[in-house]
Amino acid sequence: GNAKKIKSFFAITIIIVLLPYIITIFINGKAVEGNQEKSGKDELLKQHCIGLLAKEVSSDYEEEMLKVQAILVRTTVYKQVEELGKAFMEQEGFGEVSEVDGSFYRKLEKIWEETEGQVVMYDGKLALVPFHQISNGKTRMGKEVLGNEEYPYLKTIECPKDVEANKQMESKFIEVIGAKVEAYDSAGYALKVKIGDEVVSGENFRDTYGLASSCFELQSFEKNTRVITKGVGHGLGLSQYTANEMAKEGKNYQEILQYFFEGTEIQEVAQILWDIE
Repeated sequence: GNAKKIKSFFAITIIIVLLPYIITIFINGKAVEGNQEKSGKDELLKQHCIGLLAKEVSSDYEEEMLKVQAILVRTTVYKQVEELGKAFMEQEGFGEVSEVDGSFYRKLEKIWEETEGQVVMYDGKLALVPFHQISNGKTRMGKEVLGNEEYPYLKTIECPKDVEANKQMESKFIEVIGAKVEAYDSAGYALKVKIGDEVVSGENFRDTYGLASSCFELQSFEKNTRVITKGVGHGLGLSQYTANEMAKEGKNYQEILQYFFEGTEIQEVAQILWDIE
């Protein structure tokens, strides 16, 4: 049946940390190669990050919002600290910037350089900094979504302006019979959905049926289900719509990041040294 179309439970952080990029960082490490090779790698990394940034922002975003997003991209890329070393740069498409208007690229490059090295830190470690386009009016509590206490700075944040956003509500029909939301979190996002005898996560259900948001209601009809979604995205972390509205009101990028990730700090990572062994 339709339930079979749904993949089994998977790590929610895969969807939440939308960028599967892995890098080895040594904040206080030793250089492992010559300066010329290192500067070439750093330039490629910059191109790679600006390419990601271009995919995550709208060209009409406020400048302070672009700085916010640059820091989120940098933090997320640096956060994927794994054993890949130079294999990180051997990923398909690494460093390629496709379909970015030249003047927009230069604007983002300027933003990137103005926030040079800045990342979001919590308790001496790179923070988990998820973001989404529009919340349902408030963001989600990290421990309810991720099931642990590791990210106390991911709190429910009021975003009343999100309710006024153009894409706030959407209705669509999906081909599934007898689906029912079994549990919501405190911000009103679906945590568990039951389909027949199978229970899947709200994120899994959203992914399988291509829903705009993880905040949804289900109404069963004879052969299908009507879904009403609120917001765009998973609802955890920073709401881009509210962040951009804050920037319009004159808030700077530090204030915006502190609003959504209270208790974190913006710090500068002096350099990234690539592990080539």
